Amino acid sequence: MVRMVAERSDAIASLAEVFREHGYEGASLALIGKATGLGKGSLYHFFPNGKEEMVQAVLAEIEQWFEDSVYSPLRDGTDADAAITAMLDETAKYFRSGRRVCLVGALAVANTRDLFAQAIRGYFVSWVDALQSALVRQGRDAEQARLLSEDAVLAIQGAIVLSRALDDPAVFQRAIDQLRGRLAVEGKTIRDEGSAPKSP
Repeated sequence: MVRMVAERSDAIASLAEVFREHGYEGASLALIGKATGLGKGSLYHFFPNGKEEMVQAVLAEIEQWFEDSVYSPLRDGTDADAAITAMLDETAKYFRSGRRVCLVGALAVANTRDLFAQAIRGYFVSWVDALQSALVRQGRDAEQARLLSEDAVLAIQGAIVLSRALDDPAVFQRAIDQLRGRLAVEGKTIRDEGSAPKSP
């Protein structure tokens, strides 16, 4: 069902799904118009620079969602364990247990990477940095936290690709469950133990 579009922001969700499903090159104005309910004139009224501006608007919306729901709690939350658990829960919901394409990741590996390089890099750097800060607050040293943070983001992105390739959401869920074990401290102080919890 096409949503009523009264202003530019109303079209963002529909645009995002078109680009997820068809990619940047494959998202024709006909497909975009069908998804948004907007004619060519209205599309260019809201987005004078065409598809590039549409994707930039979608990426800005994605960045804001992750900032509010993932990055900020990881950076600023008083309970690092709770923030990490919330990150995994929110990520699983956002990517619909691996059924939803990561648009930023898709753009990163396509020939459109340079066109949106700043937004793509910002998405991944912000995620890794925010998770690292939460892991440091758990008691891990900065180097260990950095490596673990990069591994976690890599695992989530890889799980999205593999679960979609196999058409098996259980693959994504297993990756999230394994990360819960790797990232959790469960009330123990890592420095007191001398090492991080082992992966399950």
